[in-house]
Amino acid sequence: MSHCVRLTTLALLVFAMPAVAEEVDQPLSKQLKEMTEGAKQRMPAPMLKTFEDAIVKVRETGIEKSAKQVGDEAPDGTLVSWDEKETTLSDLWKEQPVVLTWYRGGWCPYCNLQLRAMEKQLDELEGAGARLVALTPELPKNAKETAEKNKLSFLVLHDKENKLAHKYGIVFKLPESIVPIYRDRLQLGKVNGYDKLELPMAATYVIDREGVIRYAFLKADYKKRAEPAKVIEAVKKLNEE
Repeated sequence: MSHCVRLTTLALLVFAMPAVAEEVDQPLSKQLKEMTEGAKQRMPAPMLKTFEDAIVKVRETGIEKSAKQVGDEAPDGTLVSWDEKETTLSDLWKEQPVVLTWYRGGWCPYCNLQLRAMEKQLDELEGAGARLVALTPELPKNAKETAEKNKLSFLVLHDKENKLAHKYGIVFKLPESIVPIYRDRLQLGKVNGYDKLELPMAATYVIDREGVIRYAFLKADYKKRAEPAKVIEAVKKLNEE
């Protein structure tokens, strides 16, 4: 069996992981940890190392520090939802603080876990005075499927060819060691509608009404995500100022 075929076969173990059995009342960090532990039980040690090494390579690019940070002006953009309605982000944050959270795609179990966690905390987040917006490079039809699968009620926008993510500096080129999985098994080009083998970090930002970034979660490790409670806390701090 060729190396490429082995990678593609083992990718089934990575991206077909079941959701955590009990998500209710568990911090997202705990759910993510349980999912990661499940992956360790399913995957051979060499494959685990391949993915961990890829995370290290992404981190070594310095992307966590070069991306837009707290205090920076938030790049604006006009994006479309799956029903082809346009939304300009600055129009939203002029009305109220906005939480922007990127997810890689509906094929990513960690992304789905985060999206569901955000949905469960949506009432509290909105009650704190913020608007939640998810952004993704996957095509609108795929984003719709992801939203329906996870029963999302907040706005999801298509970041075509990662153009806005590039402005925020959160896009990275896939390390060569994992390219076969994303290109061949996941068919990332078809999912996203363009051929560049790149992805955004699963970044989360809180942007105030002046368009300034007030909270930023930036991790090269896709298994780490912003805790909804921390995001809500950041929004509440804006109301105290």
